[in-house]
Amino acid sequence: QAQLVESGGGSVTAGGSLRLSCVVSGYTYSRYCMGWFRQVSGKERERVAAIYPNSGRTYYADSVKGRFTISQDNAKNTLYLQMNSLRPEDTAMFYCAVGPWYGGCARNAFTIWGQGTQVTVSS
Repeated sequence: QAQLVESGGGSVTAGGSLRLSCVVSGYTYSRYCMGWFRQVSGKERERVAAIYPNSGRTYYADSVKGRFTISQDNAKNTLYLQMNSLRPEDTAMFYCAVGPWYGGCARNAFTIWGQGTQVTVSS
C-alpha cells in the first residue's frame, strides 16, 4: 500500500520561504510522476509543480515559476518543494501526489495523494 507523508507547512509572512517534504513509501511502479498540488477551500485542486521520471523534466504553474522549485532525493524516497518569495495568495493546503508514468504528468496522471500540509502566508 503506497503512502505519502508531507511535512514542512506552516505560517510565514509575505516574502518568506518554506520547504515542503514528502516521503513516499510502498509505491511499486518503477517509473512514476511526482508532484505538488494545492487547494483552497471551495476551489479546484491546482497542479503547482511536477517532476517527470528518468528525464527529471519539471513543470511549474505560471503563478509559481521562478519562486518554487521541485526536487527529489531518490535515496531518501523524498520529494521536496522549495517555496521562496511567498505571497498571501499562496495560502492553501498543499498535497504531494504520485502516479504511474504513461507518457505524461498531467493532473489526471496522479492517483495517490498525501494527507496535505497547510501553508499560510500573511501580508
